[in-house]
Parts: sequence; C-alpha cells; structure tokens
Amino acid sequence: MLRVFGSLAIVGVMVGLMIGRLTQPDPVQLQQVEVVPDGLVVWFNQEPQLHGEHIDGALALLFDAQGHAQSGQLQVNQRRVNWRIRLADRGLLLNLVAARALRGEWHGSEVEGRWRLEIHLREQ
Repeated sequence: MLRVFGSLAIVGVMVGLMIGRLTQPDPVQLQQVEVVPDGLVVWFNQEPQLHGEHIDGALALLFDAQGHAQSGQLQVNQRRVNWRIRLADRGLLLNLVAARALRGEWHGSEVEGRWRLEIHLREQ
C-alpha cells in the first residue's frame, strides 16, 4: 500500500510540474534598439515592467527583461549622447549619458504584437 501511495505522489508531482510549465508566461525579451532623431526606440516581445529615473543629469531605465548588452551613440541638438544596455540584478539597465544634463520622456505602445518603447531626450 505504501508503494501505491508513493507512486501516486510522484505521478501527481510530475503532472503538476508539466501543467505549471505549460501555463508559465514567456519571459520578456529585448529584441532590438533603434536610434531615432533625439532618442531611442526599444522593442520587446511583450510589455516589460519599467522603472526610470533622472540621476545627476543622466537617464537610467530599468527593464524587467532578458537580453544582451549593447551600446551606441545618438545625437541630441547636434551633441553626442552615449547609451548603454547592461545586465543588472533585476533585468536590463539602460543608461543615457551626455556632457550636458539630459531630461527624457518615454511611452510605450503595442505594435503588431510587440511592445515599442519610445524614449525622447532633450538637454536640460
């Protein structure tokens, strides 16, 4: 009798793990970064949780997403702005830094089944 209950418990755990794996949502993935005039457009497979701050003239955005590190430059009022995405403890961290203090606004929307986040920058 003990073997029967043990076998049923093991089968129940395995079925529960399979059901849990099937119902788990896909992780949020960074797909691409596009440089546009005075900003960036960041594409994800679905909407990420986002936290953004202005820190000492720089803009930092933390995404609850997966992806790989990237970096580049863009122009704001004919001045260079460096951007870098790096892996952080809680996801991906996007830093935007320029010689002068930056202010930024961002908003996202769903476009063709993907999430598009537009970041517009200006000098302070």
